[in-house]
Amino acid sequence: MTMPHHALEITLTRPLTPAELHHATRSMPLAANHDATRLMALTRAKTPVKALERLRHQMDGRLPIDVITTHYPDTGGQILLNVTFPPTTYTSIRHAADRAGKSPENFVRQALHRALAQHASDEADRLDQAVQQLLAHTTAAPLLAAVGRALTHTPGVAPC
Repeated sequence: MTMPHHALEITLTRPLTPAELHHATRSMPLAANHDATRLMALTRAKTPVKALERLRHQMDGRLPIDVITTHYPDTGGQILLNVTFPPTTYTSIRHAADRAGKSPENFVRQALHRALAQHASDEADRLDQAVQQLLAHTTAAPLLAAVGRALTHTPGVAPC
């Protein structure tokens, strides 16, 4: 059985110098974005989690890694993260997880899910309020036409 390749994205804590990027690409092929703050890699592994761990092990110390993520969602629609915390931060997380009766990984996962859900809710509320303010001064038809124009004329936004 052949092992699949997994597309992984490395987010760096700072831009790489050309020499650092050249040195890193000598150990494995990497593609850098325009300002060398993010890299793409293909890693062979049985699972996405193993691929994240393998890339972290291979590149840690060579690159100023902030986080490594899977580039494509898994079968559950999730993007997987690989984050290494400083020892004092990890100790704090471990103590909080122990108090909650969870593993540190599950504790962080649930905290992240809660934060993302709260952000999505806050953003929906903000947009609802903005639309209500706009509707106080116009009707739905002109507002929808204006939104359509804005979406079709905004650089970087694909037309519907």
